Amino acid sequence: MSKIVTLGEIMLRLSPVGNYRFVQSESFDVIYGGGEANVAVSCANYGHDVFYVTKLPKHEIGQSAVNALRRYGVNTQFIARGGDRVGIYYCETGASMRPSKVIYDRAHSAIAEANPEDFDFDAIMEGADWFHWSGITPAISDKAAELTRLACEAAKRHGVIVSVDLNFRKKLWTKEKAQSIMKPLMKYVDVCIGNEEDAELCLGFKPDANVEAGETNAEGYKGIFKAMAQEFGFKYVISTLRESFSASHNGWKAMIYNGKEFYESKRYDINPIVDRVGGGDSFSGGVIHGLLTKDNQGDALEFAVAASALKHTINGDFNMVSAEEVEALAGGNANGRVQR
Repeated sequence: MSKIVTLGEIMLRLSPVGNYRFVQSESFDVIYGGGEANVAVSCANYGHDVFYVTKLPKHEIGQSAVNALRRYGVNTQFIARGGDRVGIYYCETGASMRPSKVIYDRAHSAIAEANPEDFDFDAIMEGADWFHWSGITPAISDKAAELTRLACEAAKRHGVIVSVDLNFRKKLWTKEKAQSIMKPLMKYVDVCIGNEEDAELCLGFKPDANVEAGETNAEGYKGIFKAMAQEFGFKYVISTLRESFSASHNGWKAMIYNGKEFYESKRYDINPIVDRVGGGDSFSGGVIHGLLTKDNQGDALEFAVAASALKHTINGDFNMVSAEEVEALAGGNANGRVQR
């Protein structure tokens, strides 16, 4: 299998039990997760040799985050140790017309204040097939943005395929700051993943589709896919198309463009959603596995969409599914019958 590297921040997630609200809760469930860590776990579950890169404090909470990754087979040898804190986020799971809610407490985390000398990116990228990062990492801090650039440069020196999940987070930065940082980083990227909001806020591209009204007609995306590929030289442009009927019920499909042809996946009706946090990350993990192992972009996309549909049924950030389970769903087995 392939050597895959991801770079980002793993956080301590504190969640009320079930669908309780923050203000009702007298205890929180402890879960570890974060964009690129979630992708790393997905790819490790599919059998790849995955290395996650971050910085975590030497204390026991930092070690717990490392252990959460090791539990699922992610290699943690390049995680730098030091700094003062693990970033925290609180996640309240919505239901029906009440949306889920995230509150960040991540300022001055170890990775936000990490320095270039904490990492030997040439050693990290040696022999790698794929490097994945997301727009969350450079949004954490200017130092993290510099680390992202250095990692991308090392990946290119070693002939590594680079993918990005644009992942705009308005609680971390403005669209102006995002574009000033993200646009220059796109020259390193081969595979660009993002939804319509990400493409507009990070790169300034807006699809011809009324997304708020739930109109995810793929035709409206073809123009921006072509323009993005042309401007930044992407080999693949990929977008998820989410129809949000309620916090518990979404339609889910995706589209991919390889510079010649468009492919639209089949659509999944996800109802009820158990936990949609990490849904996009599970899609990115599926894209990476799909493009590394499948014969064509259509099969790769179908794997990614099926993987992400399954993640919506699993508590926590990580997608706890095997490649075989994803293949079964992508192949049409969506009835949920007991497997005996």
